[in-house]
Amino acid sequence: MKKITKKTYLDWYENMLFWRKFEDKLAQVYINQKVRGFLHLYNGQEAVLAGALHAMDLTKDKMITAYRNHVQPIGMGVDPKRVMAELYGKATGTSQGLGGSMHIFSKEHRFYGGHGIVGGQIPLGAGLAFGDKYKGNNAVTLCYMGDGAVRQGSLHETFNMAMLWKLPVVFCCENNGYAMGTSVARTANHTDIWKLGLGYEMPCKPVDGMKPELVAKEIDEAMERARRGEGPTFLEIRTYRYRGHSMSDAQHYRTKAEVALKQEEDPISYVLHNIYQKKWATEEEIEAINKSVKQKVSECEKFADESPYPEKSLMYDAVYEQKDYPFLPHKL
Repeated sequence: MKKITKKTYLDWYENMLFWRKFEDKLAQVYINQKVRGFLHLYNGQEAVLAGALHAMDLTKDKMITAYRNHVQPIGMGVDPKRVMAELYGKATGTSQGLGGSMHIFSKEHRFYGGHGIVGGQIPLGAGLAFGDKYKGNNAVTLCYMGDGAVRQGSLHETFNMAMLWKLPVVFCCENNGYAMGTSVARTANHTDIWKLGLGYEMPCKPVDGMKPELVAKEIDEAMERARRGEGPTFLEIRTYRYRGHSMSDAQHYRTKAEVALKQEEDPISYVLHNIYQKKWATEEEIEAINKSVKQKVSECEKFADESPYPEKSLMYDAVYEQKDYPFLPHKL
């Protein structure tokens, strides 16, 4: 694994803080109805992405996830201004405003969504890995899902095929405890999700998802195993979301006291504590990072606000049309 250094921690702090503030801004503009539809925020889970990016080779590795997907493409290299514009439904967005919150996508940066169907991305992640194995790219796909998605049959079908074909994919369950609003304990006979890999003899284990260095270590080991041709790994990354499942979630399934207790494990505070403990930055240097992050978020908001909406004709350009389709009369 790449060495974890002073720069690593400072980058983690800046990136994780930016992701947090980016999501906070989206929550604010959602209330102002500048962003419409569903909105699923990543607050609290930042260490999962930070650790994964440290382990990845961003020149070839891929990532695919569910609908809580705004900050992952930013980490992969997508311009955050374009991500925010996409959430606004603007023409300058990553999909010209046609995708929206749940469907951020960037072929250039190997981020393949953003999927609204629960568990729909799991077989697609294995498909990306199959393509890399077929082409001999020595690349690995990180395929993320939530704890609710592991109840889908597609996961089991995919696990079986991925093991049979020894696909270079790491399946990561971001277990934030409640899926949409139902605890893991109420949806299964066991709460150790990682054990689902045992039925396929797939290497599997739980991971502390609140500390980026632990996430980086486990994902690095899994990715190296995949590069050696030894097939997939299943990691249950135990994390926690501080906001609701979506902006419309009243959160009746948990108490404010529980959330406050979990916020004491905040991954951003954890990284900052390590920086101060090791004397890697002064308070003035940290304050400079804080100001820079605030400015970057403001620039994203300004860009999205000032960008134009797409022309209505664009909707028709994205629809497949076969002029000689044989099963419909040409004249009605």
